Amino acid sequence: MKFRPLKDKPKDKKPKNTWEDHYTRKAKKEDYPARSVYKLQEIQRKFTLIKKGDRVLDLGCYPGSWLLYAAELTGAGGHVCGIDLKQTSIALPPHARAFAGDILEPNETVTEILKPGYHVVLSDMAPATTGMKDVDAARSFELSSMALAVAEKVLVQGGSFACKIFQGEDMESFVENVRAVFEKHRLFKPESCRKQSKEIYIIGLDKKQSL
Repeated sequence: MKFRPLKDKPKDKKPKNTWEDHYTRKAKKEDYPARSVYKLQEIQRKFTLIKKGDRVLDLGCYPGSWLLYAAELTGAGGHVCGIDLKQTSIALPPHARAFAGDILEPNETVTEILKPGYHVVLSDMAPATTGMKDVDAARSFELSSMALAVAEKVLVQGGSFACKIFQGEDMESFVENVRAVFEKHRLFKPESCRKQSKEIYIIGLDKKQSL
């Protein structure tokens, strides 16, 4: 009786990251901590929000990709400040800083940061998703409304705003709120957004004079 030689048992393959795509790989190659940087790049190419020497506030800055890119755009003569519930630990240039804090319940440091004088306010904040579209959209609306309230308070006249929101029944209400604060507004979905994502960005241009 002949016996077949035993074949080597195949090694377990490392599970693929189902969320990894072209933009994820590109971010790693270009030393950005997250693929979200390319959303801001597309927004910048379309609307030119950030200019040399600007003061920029980044809400929901973790893990830091938008901070890094904004700092590149402002140059050393500008100032970029980020706030997030999580501490951003990446290396930043001298004119960019990140702080852990809550804009809803600001500590002394955050209160100091949220003072008028910014040219641009960015918000890529998103809620912890539940999988229930209506719930997630409602939570996103709350975060976006908080970001708009901050922008209205800290932006100089003529300043700009870019804010992520999940599409839902409250979105039109948020658009109207943005319209009340800015002379012009636009809806924009970057190509780098995941196809299945319900997120969209609302851009506020040329902040009106405060009453």
